[in-house]
Amino acid sequence: MQEIIYYGERFLEEMPAWVVGMSSFLLFFVLLWLTKFLVIVNLRRLFKKTEFSLGHLAIDSSKRALSLVSIAISIILTRLLLKQVKEIPEHADKILLMTTQVFVVLAVIVFVERLTSLSLTRMEANSPVLKTSGSLLKGSIRIVILCIGVLIILGTLGVSITPVLASLGIGSLAVALALQPTLENFFSGIQIIADKPFRVGDYIELDSGEQGFVEKIGWRSTWIKMLPNNVVIMPNSTLAKSKVINYYYPEKQLSVPVEVGVHYDSDLEHVEKVTLEVAREILKSHKWGISDYETFVVFHTFDNSSINFTVMLRAEEYFNRFFIKSEFMKALHRRFNQEGIVIPFPITALNVTQEQVKTFWQQEDAE
Repeated sequence: MQEIIYYGERFLEEMPAWVVGMSSFLLFFVLLWLTKFLVIVNLRRLFKKTEFSLGHLAIDSSKRALSLVSIAISIILTRLLLKQVKEIPEHADKILLMTTQVFVVLAVIVFVERLTSLSLTRMEANSPVLKTSGSLLKGSIRIVILCIGVLIILGTLGVSITPVLASLGIGSLAVALALQPTLENFFSGIQIIADKPFRVGDYIELDSGEQGFVEKIGWRSTWIKMLPNNVVIMPNSTLAKSKVINYYYPEKQLSVPVEVGVHYDSDLEHVEKVTLEVAREILKSHKWGISDYETFVVFHTFDNSSINFTVMLRAEEYFNRFFIKSEFMKALHRRFNQEGIVIPFPITALNVTQEQVKTFWQQEDAE
């Protein structure tokens, strides 16, 4: 055994230092990476049996960080090995130490950022606030963590942070002027989240006419998925200045007015009774109707060819109103036919009698 160690040391001494360093680093890194992989696989199996969600969160957050730690440990082991068989210059030794420290700091930054991001993602499902502001909040936290990490790395490398902070104060003004539209969208997104005119999942209508479900409120823009299955991407600054109709606030239920017209010879009391019976039946039988809603009929216009009235229905949400209105119109048309109630065509009447009397008096005056 001692002879093997002796010949091994002699062999390493004869090889160039960079070959020994690279070979040992790769060997240590592969061994540590395989160890990390096996540990994570076994921990996943363990937490899968126990259903310990926090354990899964820690594992998912530490995968990338452990890879960086493996690099740092590989550098440390390579440095110790080189010291045994080679003379390492002082400046090279310092570079290896600083590189190790940088990878350790990077591992901590990556772990914290990943843990925060995954935690917010898991909490979004149970938190309406995070569902609305999740992407913007995650982006802001990521920027803060990265900025702090860069300052720590600079301090680790021996760079004085005070002049950097002073230059950042001056440079931030120039950056703010150059990125004014981007910053305006960012702060408009914060304003939308704080004011809550709408949330992710709400059905809204813009003053420009677009309608759709809010899919995402980002740091620059808001994504609105329209009914034809396309997406409108609105800058937050434009959206914050626009008039927005939120069909899901304060609640999803909404009234569905249906305009109807009947002939002038119709019995309006009978028309109202029949219409209410059909409306109540539809609201009770339709899956998106509100069965306990007190529907009503309002007559409002003596039109050219009909007496017009409005029937008020109630739907579970905005998108369902189309289907309830369609079913009600079919049922009402069928019932009106059974009851003999006429929905007239547009008519233009010519009063011939009035015109004949007018012509007679004109002839009398002429004589």
